[in-house]
Amino acid sequence: MAQQYLVIHMTDSSGSALAQDEDRRMLESWAKEGEDAGRLGPGAPVAGPEEAKSVAVRDGKVIVTDGPFPEFKEWFAGYDLLEAESIDEAAAYMAKHPTAVAGKVLILPVVMLPWESEDEAAAS
Repeated sequence: MAQQYLVIHMTDSSGSALAQDEDRRMLESWAKEGEDAGRLGPGAPVAGPEEAKSVAVRDGKVIVTDGPFPEFKEWFAGYDLLEAESIDEAAAYMAKHPTAVAGKVLILPVVMLPWESEDEAAAS
């Protein structure tokens, strides 16, 4: 059974710059392969840190702060949801994405919340 993964695209100063035409070619090839295999879900690039906000609630007060965040050495540049039989299969597929060359890609298995698995067990 296929597992769902959240893929987070990160900038990374140690990555290699890609010409726009090479970036586009890699991205289109990657997307076609994922769509043809039925493994690619929603995804999108995101704006830079200058347009970001951070939200926290502390002592009952909502605190909203603006970016950029100078403590960040990397930036979250986009995301994808995909399905694969294993995290290794997901990693092999993501190695074909331009972000793997220009930045880096984080792959996280999507899991249920603890109470969702309890509810599922109770329903069985």
